[in-house]
Amino acid sequence: MDMLCQTQSGVAVYSKNKPRQTAAEARHAARVAELPCIVCDAPPPSEVHEPEQGLWMVAVPLCAECHRGRHGWHGDRQRWTLRRVSELGAINETHKRLSA
Repeated sequence: MDMLCQTQSGVAVYSKNKPRQTAAEARHAARVAELPCIVCDAPPPSEVHEPEQGLWMVAVPLCAECHRGRHGWHGDRQRWTLRRVSELGAINETHKRLSA
């Protein structure tokens, strides 16, 4: 079962390893995508990054550079390091912003 993931640039990315989102997970991911990037505060829409595949309820909003860029999470993570943002800290800040 393929899982469709929409990126900020509108590119559809499929993963065969992810289970389908529940309705609650899809609603939560949509709210996360409406937040600015948790690392650099780039304006929404943001890409939704899960710390582990399928953990949608602890996902964080990231711009394309902070997510998939050379210095982003899936690169060398320099953008994260320079701003002193950890993944756990990003999850915490995301929950704060969603609760505000």
